[in-house]
Amino acid sequence: MDTILLDNLSKTYPGGKQALTGISLSLGEGEVFGFLGPNGAGKTTTVKLLTGILSPTRGRCQVMGTDPSREPEKTHAKTGVVTEHAQMYDHLTGLENLLFYASVFGISPGEGKDRAMALLSRLGLENSVHQKLSAYSTGMRQRLSLARALIHRPQVLFLDEPTSGLDPESAQRVNSLIKSLAVEEGATVFLCTHQLRYAQEICTRFGLLEEGRLLAAGTLAELREKMNAGAELRVRVCGISGKEKFTDSRIQRQWKRADGESAGDVFCTKIQSEAEIPRIVRTIVEAGGDIYGVEVKQPTLEDIYFALTAKGKEADQ
Repeated sequence: MDTILLDNLSKTYPGGKQALTGISLSLGEGEVFGFLGPNGAGKTTTVKLLTGILSPTRGRCQVMGTDPSREPEKTHAKTGVVTEHAQMYDHLTGLENLLFYASVFGISPGEGKDRAMALLSRLGLENSVHQKLSAYSTGMRQRLSLARALIHRPQVLFLDEPTSGLDPESAQRVNSLIKSLAVEEGATVFLCTHQLRYAQEICTRFGLLEEGRLLAAGTLAELREKMNAGAELRVRVCGISGKEKFTDSRIQRQWKRADGESAGDVFCTKIQSEAEIPRIVRTIVEAGGDIYGVEVKQPTLEDIYFALTAKGKEADQ
């Protein structure tokens, strides 16, 4: 069974604003799925649909086999949600906040305290257990919000910019916890962010969104293949002053010198497969070049996203 299913999911708000247009995708157990796009792309609307806060205009969605709009209570029992702006009770301590939410889910006081203390320790908040939330920094609130969302061990976790406002050490703690939830506990993580480089580091699969439309979905390797995005080969060479020394006409056509290089010559060429590298290296050596470095630069998630949005704009013209 899919843990999350979107089938032709669409949402139009009163007044005619179309926030989502026919999105279809499915997620399995243990995935960390990056739902990526700029502000206003439809990420928050999608999470509201998946958590039963909104109902779809067309299409359907399911979370753990449950329709969120028809059975929101069942959905909430299986999910945890962390928004960018954590909302909890300022007059309670960090521990008291977690114990309150544990009781909401029917967890006994003893078990709730054990879970709370383990999460607070994991997120670096063990020294702030008895501190009122009103004294917490933005980053501390964000980490406590994650602990609150995890207190009932949800099978699906929705995250909105989970490392926003965190210092590097705290962000590392959060990322480590997210990965362990997926790998060790099989939780499905639905992570919304506009930070493409961050998503590439932590997510196992991606959905690229723009203006309510799903541009593409898949692993990074699958997205590269869909875009037919070849890699760039960079070779640092001494002993060759220009491409005219190459007997291979294809290399002559493709070869270009990289800008801003001083230590020797650095030449760049596009390749579709790493299997091409040995032949290119042999060609350089046979032409009298001494190789000091070989680097393969694969297209990043950011490169793919901007290529897709550019293609979309061309199609609209």
